[in-house]
Amino acid sequence: MQIHEKLKTMRLCKSWTQEDLAERLGWAVNTYAKIERGESDIKLDKLKQIADVIGVDVSELLNTSEKTVFNFPENCGQSNLAHTILLSESQCAHELDKARLMLAQKDKELAWLKQEGERLNEIIVLLKKVGAGAAADPG
Repeated sequence: MQIHEKLKTMRLCKSWTQEDLAERLGWAVNTYAKIERGESDIKLDKLKQIADVIGVDVSELLNTSEKTVFNFPENCGQSNLAHTILLSESQCAHELDKARLMLAQKDKELAWLKQEGERLNEIIVLLKKVGAGAAADPG
C-alpha cells in the first residue's frame, strides 16, 4: 500500500474529511488532497507533521509491506477497534472466503446443537413418562 493510500485510509478511519485534516495541519485543502491522491510528492518533515496529527508513528506510513497494522492511540472512527489491519485486495478476498467457511461450519454446528436439544427434550419427556408410570404403580 502506497503512502497516499495509507493517508486516506487513516483519515477515513478517524471519520475526518480532507478539509478536517487540512485544517488540523494548517494547510490548504488542495495541498493535502494532492498528496492523498498521490499527485504530489511529500517531504519527510511534512509526512511527520501528518503522522503527528493522525496520531501514528511516521515509520508506519513509510512501511510499504502488503499487510500493515496501524496502531492508533485512540479508537478508530465509530468502532471500538484500537487497531486497523489493511490488506491487499487478494488478501481481503482470501479472508472473506475463510470467514464464509467459518460461518458455514458454525451454521452446521448450530443445526447439530438444535437437533441434540430436540433429542434431549424427547428423552426428558420419555423419562417423565417412565417416572410417572413407576409412581402410579408402586409395585
